[in-house]
Amino acid sequence: MKTWLLKLQKATYNTSFMYNLRMIIAFSGTAFVPYLMGNQLMTIPLTLGVLAAGLSDIDDRFSVRIQNLLYTYIGFFITATSVTLLFPYPILFAIGLIVSCIGWILLGSLGRRYATISYGCLVISVYTMLGVHLFDQWYMQPMLLVIGAAWYGLISTISFLLFPVRQVQDKLSQCYSALGDFLFSKSNLFDVDMTSDSYQQSMISLSLENGRLITIFNEMRTALLTRLKGDRGQRDTRRSLQYYFVAQDIHERADSAHIDYQKIAKLFEHSDILFRFQRVLTLQGKACKDLSDSILHRTAYRHNTRFEHAFKNLRHSLDKLKQEEKYDLMWINAFFSLYQNLKSIDAQLRNLETERHITTDQSKHIEHQLKDDDLKGWDDIFIRIKQNLTPESVLFRHAIRVSIVLFIGYVFIQMTNIEYGYWVLLTALFVSQPNFNATKRRLRLRIIGTLAGIILGYAILYFVPSIEGQLLLMVLTGVLFFDLRSKQYAQATAFVTTLALINFNLDGSGFDAGLPRMVDTIIGCALAWFGVSFIFPDWKFRRLPRTIQRSLEAQCNYLAEVVNQYHHGRNNALNYRIVRRAAHNTDADVASLISTLATEPDFDPSQKGLAFKFLALNHTFISYIAALGAHRAQIQDQEVLNLLDQALDDIRGALLRDETPDLSVQNMLQNIRTRLNQSELDNSKSLIILQQLSLMFSILDQLRTLKQNLSHARDEQSTELASL
Repeated sequence: MKTWLLKLQKATYNTSFMYNLRMIIAFSGTAFVPYLMGNQLMTIPLTLGVLAAGLSDIDDRFSVRIQNLLYTYIGFFITATSVTLLFPYPILFAIGLIVSCIGWILLGSLGRRYATISYGCLVISVYTMLGVHLFDQWYMQPMLLVIGAAWYGLISTISFLLFPVRQVQDKLSQCYSALGDFLFSKSNLFDVDMTSDSYQQSMISLSLENGRLITIFNEMRTALLTRLKGDRGQRDTRRSLQYYFVAQDIHERADSAHIDYQKIAKLFEHSDILFRFQRVLTLQGKACKDLSDSILHRTAYRHNTRFEHAFKNLRHSLDKLKQEEKYDLMWINAFFSLYQNLKSIDAQLRNLETERHITTDQSKHIEHQLKDDDLKGWDDIFIRIKQNLTPESVLFRHAIRVSIVLFIGYVFIQMTNIEYGYWVLLTALFVSQPNFNATKRRLRLRIIGTLAGIILGYAILYFVPSIEGQLLLMVLTGVLFFDLRSKQYAQATAFVTTLALINFNLDGSGFDAGLPRMVDTIIGCALAWFGVSFIFPDWKFRRLPRTIQRSLEAQCNYLAEVVNQYHHGRNNALNYRIVRRAAHNTDADVASLISTLATEPDFDPSQKGLAFKFLALNHTFISYIAALGAHRAQIQDQEVLNLLDQALDDIRGALLRDETPDLSVQNMLQNIRTRLNQSELDNSKSLIILQQLSLMFSILDQLRTLKQNLSHARDEQSTELASL
C-alpha cells in the first residue's frame, strides 16, 4: 500500500501527466455526458467551449483566477450571442467583426490576463460561426459554449487548489534549466582553439540563450508577484522567491566578462588555465540542470563533490601563473576576479538548499523588491490604451491587420458561399502573428498539420464507425492537441483537425468536411500571408534603430546605477533590479529582432553581417557592465570614483549622442594603473574597475560605428521602399 501511495505521489509531481489528466476529464465530460443524455449534438459546442477555455487559461492566485473565469464567461457569452444575433445581417455582422476584433486585440494592452481573455473571445466568435446552424434557439449555442468553458474552469480550479504552487515551481525549474544552458554556452568562450568567426558565433549563441533566459525570468517574476499579493507568508512562495533572486544573481555573475576572450585564447593557448575555467563553468551548468530536476521532482539537491577538487586545481594554476611574472598584472587580476565570481556562484548553489530562512516579517516587504506592472486604476487603463492608438504600436498594427484579414475573409465567404467557409476565418486568426517570421512559420506548419489531421480523421471515421469509439478518440486527440500546442505546432494542428472532423461527424458531416477543411485552410493561410506582408507590415528592420537605441539607453542606466553603488555602497534594492532587468530585456529584444531579420524579404542582405556583429558586441558590452556590477562595493579612492564618473559621461556621449570619446579617460586609466601597480596596498577592487573600463572603451568606438551604420542603412532602405 505504501509503495502505491509513493507511486501516486510521484505521479502528481509530473506536471505533464497531471495536465493531461485534467484535459482527459474535461473532454470526457463534454463527449460522454451528452451521449448518455441522448443529445450528441450538444457535444460540439461543449467541446469547442473547452478548447476556447483551455486556450484562455492563465495562471494566477485564487481570487484573481476566479475573477478571470467570470470575465472569460461573460466575454464568451456576449461574443457568442452577438455573433448569433447579427449573423443573419451581413452588413451589421461585418461592421461588428471589424470593431470587435480591433477592440479585443487592443484590450491586450492592459496586461497579460486581458490579452489572454480577449484572444479566447476572438476564438469563441469564430467557433460560434461554425455552429450557428446547429440550434434553433439563439441562446442555446452561447449557453453551451459557456457551460463547456465553465466545466473546464471547474476542473482547472480544483487542480489549482490541490497544487497551488505547481506553476511557480515548474517555472522555477525552467529558470534553472535555462540558466544551465546559458552557462554551457558561456563555457564555449574559453575554447583555446577559438577563431574570429567561431568567437562571433559563440557570442551570438550566448546572446540568444540570454534572451531565452530573460524571457523565463520575466514569466517567473509575474508568477511570483501574483502569489506574493495573495499570500505573503506562504513558505513555498517565499522559498521560490529566494531561489529566483539567487538565479538572478548567478546570471549577473555568469554573464560578467572580465577579459577579452579572443586575446586570452591566443595568450594562454598552451596553458591549462582556460581549460580549467571552462571545466568549472560546465560543471556549474550541470549543477543548475540538476537543481532544475530537483525542483521539478521535489527532491533534495546535492552539490557535486567534484567542485572542491576543480576549484582547488584552478586556484593552484592561478597561483602558478602569478609566480611566473611574465604576464601583465591586469590579466592576472582579471583571472582572479573571474575565479572569485565562480566561487560566489558555487557558494550560492552549495548553500541554496540550506538557506531557507526568510522570515514572515521579511516577506512583508519582499514584494517591494519586485516591480508590479498591474493596472493602478482608470487613469492607467486610459494611458495604456492611448499609448497603443498609434501606427507605431505593434499591437495596433496587429489589430488593424487581423481585423482587415477577417473582414476580407468574411466578404469572400459571402460572395462565394464556400462550404464550411468560416474555417477560413479560424485559420487566418490562428495563423496571423504580429510579425512576418512567426506568421510564415505557422503557415507551413498549419497546412502540413491540417493535411495530416484530415488523413488521420478519415481513417478514424472509416475504421472506427461506432459513436463510442469515435468519442474516445475525440478525447484522445483533444488531450494531444493541448499537450503539443506549445511544442509541436504541426502535430497539434493535426490532432485538433482530427477532433474537428470527429466532432462534426456527430451531425453526419464528418466525411463531407475533410476536403473543405483543407481548401479553407489554404485560403486562410493565404489571407494571413497577405495581411502580414501588405497590411501594416511589421518589418523588423524598420524597428532596428529604435530597438538598438533603447538597448543602449538601458545599458547606460544600468552602468549609472552600478557607478552610483561604487560611490555609496552595494545594495540589491528594487531600483537596481529594475535597471538591470531593463538592460537585459532590451538586450534580449535586440537578439530576438536580429535573429529573425534574415527571414524578411525586404531586408538588405549586406546589412546582415553588421547586425550580427552589433549583436555580439552589444552583449559583450553588457557583460562588461555585469562584471562591474558583480563586484560593486563602496570604494574610497576619489581618483577612481572621478574616473568612473568621467567614463560614464563619455560612454553616454558615444552611445546615445554619437560623440567621439576624447583621450582624457584613457589617460586617467593609464595614470591610475601606474599608481596602483606601484602601490603595496590591496587595490584589487580598483584594478577590477580599471580592467572593466578598459574593456568597455576598447569596443566603444566600434559599437558606436555599427549603431550609426545600421541606422543609416535603415533610413536608406525605408526611403527606397517608400519610393516604390
